[in-house]
Amino acid sequence: MKLRKFLMLGVFMTLSMNMGAASAASSDDLVICYNCPPQWADWAGQVKNIKNDLNLTVPLDNKNSGQSLAQIITEKNSPVADIVYLGITAAIEATKQDVLGSYKPKNWDEIPDDLKDKDGRWVAIHSGTIGLFVNEAALEGKPVPQSWSDLLKPEYRGLVGYLDPSSAFVGYAGAVAINQAMGGTLDDFTPALDYLKKLKQNKPIVPKQTSYARVLSGEIPILIDFDFNAYRGKYKDEADIQFVIPKEGSVTFPYTISLVKGAPHEANAKKVIDYLLSDKGQAHWANAFLKPVRHVDIPKDIADKFLPDSEYARVKTVDYTKLAAKQEAFQRMYLDQVN
Repeated sequence: MKLRKFLMLGVFMTLSMNMGAASAASSDDLVICYNCPPQWADWAGQVKNIKNDLNLTVPLDNKNSGQSLAQIITEKNSPVADIVYLGITAAIEATKQDVLGSYKPKNWDEIPDDLKDKDGRWVAIHSGTIGLFVNEAALEGKPVPQSWSDLLKPEYRGLVGYLDPSSAFVGYAGAVAINQAMGGTLDDFTPALDYLKKLKQNKPIVPKQTSYARVLSGEIPILIDFDFNAYRGKYKDEADIQFVIPKEGSVTFPYTISLVKGAPHEANAKKVIDYLLSDKGQAHWANAFLKPVRHVDIPKDIADKFLPDSEYARVKTVDYTKLAAKQEAFQRMYLDQVN
C-alpha cells in the first residue's frame, strides 16, 4: 500500500483512546503501544502479564499496522507512542521514514538475522504461516483441499476466499505464498498472477478486510489466511475447522515490535520489548497459536495443537526487505491483470 494511503488512514486517528485508557496510570508506570488490539494474538493477556510481572501499564490499542505507521509518521516531531507492533512490510517502511528508535533487546543474538533489523529498528516477536483456513462442515461432504491446485477444481467453485491483495497485507502474503510455491520469485509474480486468473474463473470470494467470522459462519468455507486464525477457530471457538499447509508449500511472515524514535517512556518501553522476547513472553504467543521467534519450551498440550513439524517443513521464508519493496508493484499488476 502506498505511503499516502497510510497517511490518509491516519488523518482521522485521535489520541483520545490511548490517553483515556492510560489516565489511570502514572507516567512512571506507562508504556504506550500502537497496534496492540485485545483480540489479536491475545495482546489482552500479554499486557495483563506485563502489568503483573513488570508493574507497567500498556493500554490496549485497536489501530492496525497501516494506521499505526501513519500515526507515528504524523507524530514524528512530538512522539506519543513508546512501542509499535507492525507487520513486516510496515516495519520496513517505518525504518525508511526514520520514525523508529534503535534497541537490541535481551536475547537479540538468538534471533535469526532475517528476523531483525541489523541496527535494532525492529525485531520479530512471532510469525504466522499462510495456508488454508477451512470450515469442514461448510464443505458439506466435499473433501478438505490439500493443495493450491485443489482450489481450482470445479467442486470448490464459489467456496474459496482470499483477501484483496490490493488493500490487505494478508492478501499480498497469500499471493506471495502461492507465487513461491508455483516457482515464482519476488522479481517474477507471473505464476501467482496466472494462478489468480484461473481462480477467478472459479468465482472466489474476495473481501477487503479480515473475514474470520465469515469462515466460522460458513459463508466462506475456505479462506487463504494465517494458521493462527484457523487454530483459534478450532481450539478457542471450537468450530469444525482444519488448517492445511498446501502440498506445494507456503511462506511464513513475521510480526515485529519496535521502539518509537523519541519515545516518551523509553526506559519502560525497553523493559516491555525485553519481556516480549523473554521465555514467558514468547510462550504466551504460542498459547495464541503464533510461532515464537525464539526457541522456547512450550507446554505439550499447546505444541500438540499445531500441525506437526513435518507439515511446516514445506514452509519457507523470503527476503522481507524485497517483499516490502515489491508490494506496490504487485498490487498494480493484480489490479491490471486479475481484479
